[in-house]
Amino acid sequence: MKNPFIFIALLTVLFTACKEVPPVITPLQSDNNGQVVPRRALIEEFTGVRCVNCPAGTADILNLQSIYKDRLIAIGIHAGSFSLPYTESTIDFRTEEGNNIINLLGRPLGYPSAVVNRKKFDGEFNLQVGRSQWAGFLAQELATPPVIDVKLSVTYSKISRKVQVKVDLTPLQALSNPEIRVSVMILEDKIVNEQLTPDGKQPNYVHRHNLRKMLTPYDGEIITNLLKNVATLSKNYSLTLPDGWFDLNCSIVAFAHLGGDKLEVLQAVEAKLF
Repeated sequence: MKNPFIFIALLTVLFTACKEVPPVITPLQSDNNGQVVPRRALIEEFTGVRCVNCPAGTADILNLQSIYKDRLIAIGIHAGSFSLPYTESTIDFRTEEGNNIINLLGRPLGYPSAVVNRKKFDGEFNLQVGRSQWAGFLAQELATPPVIDVKLSVTYSKISRKVQVKVDLTPLQALSNPEIRVSVMILEDKIVNEQLTPDGKQPNYVHRHNLRKMLTPYDGEIITNLLKNVATLSKNYSLTLPDGWFDLNCSIVAFAHLGGDKLEVLQAVEAKLF
């Protein structure tokens, strides 16, 4: 096999149940100051409380995160036919942005399903891919150097519950793409609520990396022309954390991506509120 990174990642799917797999070393890029910029990948997991097989998909993603650490950023999007809450559910995980994103990226043919860097891979008919393919496609993406750096600065006040976000975007090479956008999301992790599992409905299931809200339009904010005029583009966003969201489990995710016909994610980053 020509690409050793893909081979190692494929082995994780086959053997993680019985042995520990070492982290995969991925290529790095340097910015204009000579600082190393790691390539990071985004996986958007489409899920729902009525999806009996989705907990297994989440477990696979958590295992991949244990390998890649902060180079793999996961977002759980409750959308589609399996996302309708149960009568017993105390939280509706669905969001307007999530409903728009699943229409933007295309609905899964089956669950669990995910989109890796919003990229249509060779041999695939759409962006959504099944769990057996996640490891290989992630390794393929992480084996490419980044073309843009995305940095996050997050300030949070526990008193006012106001979140202030600064996103810095720095091209690492000339960007010829006709349209580049930035998307910013807030996630909440480890929400305990109802979930269908192979053992039946579980009231104390722990839902992971859940999309709660976006600070940009669901399809991102266009920044192409702004990027052409500055070495580093800074964008600022803010929101007040709603009551009931556990701030210790919240994080901000920002990613630069293409618009138009191609939606590929160029780089992503995640930061906790504090």
